[in-house]
Amino acid sequence: METTSEDGTKPGVAGTVAYRSARPEDAEAIAGLDGSFTTDSVYEVALTEEGFTVSRTPVTPPLRKVFPADDDTDDADDPRWSRTVVASDGDELCGFVETAFEPWNARLTICDIEVAPAWRGKGIGRALMQHAFALARETGAVNVWLEVSNVNAPAIQAYLRMGFVFCGLDTSLYDGTESAGETALFMARRVH
Repeated sequence: METTSEDGTKPGVAGTVAYRSARPEDAEAIAGLDGSFTTDSVYEVALTEEGFTVSRTPVTPPLRKVFPADDDTDDADDPRWSRTVVASDGDELCGFVETAFEPWNARLTICDIEVAPAWRGKGIGRALMQHAFALARETGAVNVWLEVSNVNAPAIQAYLRMGFVFCGLDTSLYDGTESAGETALFMARRVH
């Protein structure tokens, strides 16, 4: 895990980035974070008799994806098993990761991870994921699991670099949503 000082700060490219548990007053900034992206490739999914194949494919023109706002209809999670960590530089929210632990199968799920556009490519996402991995070890999780759209090639590439592998898909998860036609890819990484 990346080291931080006792007050949770870590030198950042454009200042000092602090990592801490989210507070109620962070809710508005988290909800307002721009999680959109632009990509010049997507991951095409092809079903085969043996399962599926996933291959990176260029797209022209580049695809811009803007995610709809969460509807927040989920019940309140048990705070013993869920946690949100934020990265901030002063009053500026750089990113966050929201996790939930399922004791029955010892899996830590990355519910959401976003990094503000100005902070992408500066290690914020990797550092947030390191906090999730630390929570996974703390809770006794066997693996860390996430879901990502096949069009989010930048995130998929980052997850692959972090040691995640494809472990499944759902071709109908996004039906009836603004993301209809996309495929949900599931990725997992063993906890070390």
